[in-house]
This record gives sequence, C-alpha cells and structure tokens, in this order.
Amino acid sequence: MTVKIITDSVADLPPQMAKELGITIVPTNIRFGEKVYRDGIDLSAEQFYHMLRHSKALPVTSVPSLGIFAEVYDKLAEETDEILAIIVSSKLTAAHEVALQSIGLMKRRCRVEVVDSQWAVMAQGFIVIAAARAARAGASLSEVMALTRRTIPRVDFLSAFDTLEYLKRGGRIGRAQAFLGSMLRINPLITLKDGVVEPAGRTRSRAKAIDRLYDFAMSYSNIEEMAVEDTDCPDEAEALAERLSPMFPRERIYRSKMTPAIGTHTGPGLLLVAILGDR
Repeated sequence: MTVKIITDSVADLPPQMAKELGITIVPTNIRFGEKVYRDGIDLSAEQFYHMLRHSKALPVTSVPSLGIFAEVYDKLAEETDEILAIIVSSKLTAAHEVALQSIGLMKRRCRVEVVDSQWAVMAQGFIVIAAARAARAGASLSEVMALTRRTIPRVDFLSAFDTLEYLKRGGRIGRAQAFLGSMLRINPLITLKDGVVEPAGRTRSRAKAIDRLYDFAMSYSNIEEMAVEDTDCPDEAEALAERLSPMFPRERIYRSKMTPAIGTHTGPGLLLVAILGDR
C-alpha cells in the first residue's frame, strides 16, 4: 500500500498540489474575537488579511486537538498501513507533540511516524512534497522517512518583515528579540535555524530588504524548488518572482498568500523566499 503523507496548514501547501499528491492537511485553528476558524477551510487568506487590517480584535492560533489528528490517522488507515506526518517545527508550536500523542488514541491498527520538519511555510512544504512524491513512486515508510531527513537540511528561507510587533505579541520572536531595542527605522530579515526564529540581518529600506531576498536566491548553485510568499503585499511578491525568473522558471515558482496560521504571528507586509536546493 502507498504511504500516506500528513502535514499541518503551516506548511502553506497550494491546495491543488496537496490534492494531486494525496497529501492530507490538518488545519490550525484561528481564533478571531469570539469565533474559531479552521485555517484554509472556514477562513481564506484573503478574508483573514482583510479582517486583520480592519478588526480591533487580534487573532490567536491553537493547534488541532488530539482527537482531530487521531481521526485523520484512522481515516487514512482505511487505505494504508503506513502513515508519515511531517509537522511544523516543534520549537514553534505544540503541533508535533499533539501529533505524536494522538497515535495512542487511534482505533485502527496502522504504523504512524511523526517527523519534526524543523521548518514552517514552504520550506516545510517542500519537505512534504518530496516525501509525497517518493511515496507515490512506491517508496516504503522507512525509505520516505530517510528521504525526509535528508531533505530537511536542504531547505531554507529568508523573509523581510514590515514589523516584528506580531512576532513579539505571539511569543515566537526567538533571538530576533535583539532587533526590538533599535531606535532606528529598520527592515528586519528573519529565518529559522534549528527550528527557532533567528535574525538574518537588517536594512534601512524595504527596497534593500528585497534585494537581500534576491541575493539569497542567487547564492544557490542548484535550485530544485522555489517559492515566493507574502502576507498581503502581492505586488512586491509578483515583482520579486518576475525578477527571479531568469534564474528559475517563472511557471515553477510557487506563489502564495501565506496562510492565516502564519499571518497571525507575522502581520501584513511579510515577503519571503523559500528554496530547496544546494549552495
């Protein structure tokens, strides 16, 4: 039987890609005021960013429940006897721990393995895509896990923030806390390192920050996958994707407005380049 792949909505996978590769996405919960939405199901990215800009209430996220993961496992166990869940960095949310604990609540017999991707957004997404393609090609669960672990150090991303206020409020700011003490108007650059938010530099202008994203992509000698993502700054994202097209085919660059699960913690104005490849 084909190994079934699961991830969470933080991976920001394009819905059509997930459908084509048979990837199951477990949605993060978004609480906005008194209402709770399932990321990507009850609340689209467009709706979310409109609410974020116009609502006085600030959103918060929560991980899916133990029961939700167990239900997903049991449903997939009707079709396979091997499942791999590739989850957002365990240092950012409790989703990885919940995914692990949920195995004990399953009603069906099935081997389930959970891997900490150590990443988020499309860096995590590229790991999931690679695993799903291997599974569809007939790889065993052990083989897919081995490929996943080899892929983790081959992904990276760099992002330019308009503000760090949302990261600060959400408690996900990590070592980028050092940026908050600056009295200067800066454009911070952020990445993840070992699953934790890390500062990656700062510039004095948005244009120079975008130049840094371009230089980041140009530092690769081999690119297998590329994504340009944004939190409600699509014009800048489109311009950057077009600028990168001479080095990587424009039609293969994933373009997306980042999921509300990310936008809740970053706010609007985030621009990000994610890559699977080799420097």
